[in-house]
Amino acid sequence: MSEPEQIEENEAMLMEALKKQEELKDYVAKAGEEKPADEANAAMEDIIEVLKTVSDPEIMINVYDMGLIYNIDQKENGDVFIDMTVTAPTCPVAGTLPQEVADALSKAEGVGRVEVKLVWEPAWSFERLSDEAKMMFEMF
Repeated sequence: MSEPEQIEENEAMLMEALKKQEELKDYVAKAGEEKPADEANAAMEDIIEVLKTVSDPEIMINVYDMGLIYNIDQKENGDVFIDMTVTAPTCPVAGTLPQEVADALSKAEGVGRVEVKLVWEPAWSFERLSDEAKMMFEMF
């Protein structure tokens, strides 16, 4: 492939990624229902453990250790709001992985409604990997 053809192909890929990112810009996955008032809220450690049960199917590392979870906000009523990202706008699971996170977390004891918002800033990078995830990548 000639250099001009490569540049044109790269530009087309970039435009496709930007279009996909725009389509998912305001994507929010929701799950769960109001938690009974007499039920204790889940501990943050328990929420994190549930997040670790959801893996990126291409990489097979959980979303928490991948560094895809940017923020976890647990309300007094047990509702949980999460900001998460994916590795790239063209990620094939960008439209499904946040829902998987919401569904898994909504089933946890002490959790009410769950909202998972897909965010793009800051962009994900390998620096966000946990030490455990970095060791897994080094094995390959």
